Amino acid sequence: MKIPVIQGVIDRRILINYQIDKDVLESFLPHPFKPKLVKGKGIAGICLIRLKEIRPKGLPKSIGISSENGAHRIAVEWESEGITKEGVYIPRRDTSSRLNAFAGGTLFPGEHHLADFKVSELSGNYEVSFESNDQTKLLILAKVTEKWGDNSIFQNINEASSFFEQGAVGYSPNNKKTFDGLELKTTNWKVTPLEVLKVESSFFDNEQVFPKGSVKFDNALLMKNISHEWIGLEEICSK
Repeated sequence: MKIPVIQGVIDRRILINYQIDKDVLESFLPHPFKPKLVKGKGIAGICLIRLKEIRPKGLPKSIGISSENGAHRIAVEWESEGITKEGVYIPRRDTSSRLNAFAGGTLFPGEHHLADFKVSELSGNYEVSFESNDQTKLLILAKVTEKWGDNSIFQNINEASSFFEQGAVGYSPNNKKTFDGLELKTTNWKVTPLEVLKVESSFFDNEQVFPKGSVKFDNALLMKNISHEWIGLEEICSK
């Protein structure tokens, strides 16, 4: 099912990013996706996003809803009619909104797991965590910084920003053996680096899926007050 056009405001978005071994991601990703590589490494992570004024395009802001959400994402490429395309594969979505959880796969792409989010934001310091109804957990403690991390696979903030801006198209699995597609269109893309003091992810820390040593934290980015639209795309078949 093609998702209708949704509009609103990204009040806050934190992108937590990891380097992951290529062969591990190749084993994890479903057809037709393959990892998009940077210097031989795959890039994956979690998007922690607070949305406001979310409603079908054309309707008034007053009916819009707000929610905290988490999306586990992997940068991918795939072939379509002989053309290499790129975006992100989103194996899992979590949300604070019962409506989002109920409407996952109809108004919103893919299954949404209901989760309890805890958020503290003060003077450029961020503490965001969630625990879902199936005990999937995430925690990040971070603060705004002007310094780019020395251990990042990206040379600088501009290189990282460009990479993630290109991941505007996302596909999520549904219960029909196809993938729901969604494209993010923003009016004012801008990211700021975060210094991460602590990060824990039960998804990426699961050594049965991601063997020890195959995952390395790379960077975290912050976005604020971004007007945007989510545009539904045609489904992709898994085979």
